[in-house]
Amino acid sequence: MKLLAGAACAALLAGTLVACAGDGGDEGGTQVVASFYPAQFLAERIGGDDVSVKTLTSPGAEAHDLELTAKQVVDVNEADVVVYLSNFQEAVDHAVEDADRDAGSTVDMAEGAVEVEGGHDHDHDHGDEGHDHEGHDHDHGGVDPHVWLNPANMVTAAAGVRDALVEADPDGASTYEANADELIAELEDLDADFTSGLASCEQTEFVTSHAAFGHLAAAYGLTQVPISGIDPQSEPSTAALAEITEQVKEHGITTIFTERLASSALAETVARETGATTAVLDPLEGLSDETTGEDYVSLMRQNLDALTKANGCS
Repeated sequence: MKLLAGAACAALLAGTLVACAGDGGDEGGTQVVASFYPAQFLAERIGGDDVSVKTLTSPGAEAHDLELTAKQVVDVNEADVVVYLSNFQEAVDHAVEDADRDAGSTVDMAEGAVEVEGGHDHDHDHGDEGHDHEGHDHDHGGVDPHVWLNPANMVTAAAGVRDALVEADPDGASTYEANADELIAELEDLDADFTSGLASCEQTEFVTSHAAFGHLAAAYGLTQVPISGIDPQSEPSTAALAEITEQVKEHGITTIFTERLASSALAETVARETGATTAVLDPLEGLSDETTGEDYVSLMRQNLDALTKANGCS
């Protein structure tokens, strides 16, 4: 693949050769490719100044529907370490599989995470029309891929990133191990705060824009009521939307959660029909213009604050 990348660069005008070489991974340090923001967060925190991280999903872009450029496919082949999440971004799954990488240099954030059923945890079905949308055909196999929304899963993934970086760069082992220890302590504190903060709530159900929070709900004894499916671009049928609206009224749910990177139209419709308010619950699939100064831990703490307020937790 490096030969192919070189040939492609040579075919360009001479004036672009320097840029082409620079994009090929000649930066200093261990070269890491991260598929999307949570993977980037782990790589940057654990790698520190000793790694150079390229992220396949651009900030503000819809992570589920990522399509890779030819250059990004080359990056997946050539990186010292790849951090990704299987069964979340189909194009990345194919690129990793085709690259035939060494197992120790590839970190799958799904490794070690307990599977949680995706879709709808409440007692109605969106029907067949609710899961198809033009131009997208994603199959998560009925399993929620949003493992990073349970901080305990991020602890496991952090250990995997640490081990992969140590294997790729043994001379940096002490740095990677120290950085990982610090991050894991933060993640464990975050998990403990979620556990205590959500231990006693007047309301255990929460309504979300799409079914991203199954792992969070399962970890802390809550029930997710998603309006759309695992892919935020899937939409419920009219009948299913009416059932969600009725459920909100019957169960006394007072907050409908929206997202920063997905349309809030359906959530706002449910809120308007039920008299509920809206608030942001961030699935952390990527950073937005509003959150460029935040990181995984700070945004998860914002999520905890939003949930405790909406659900009357003490």
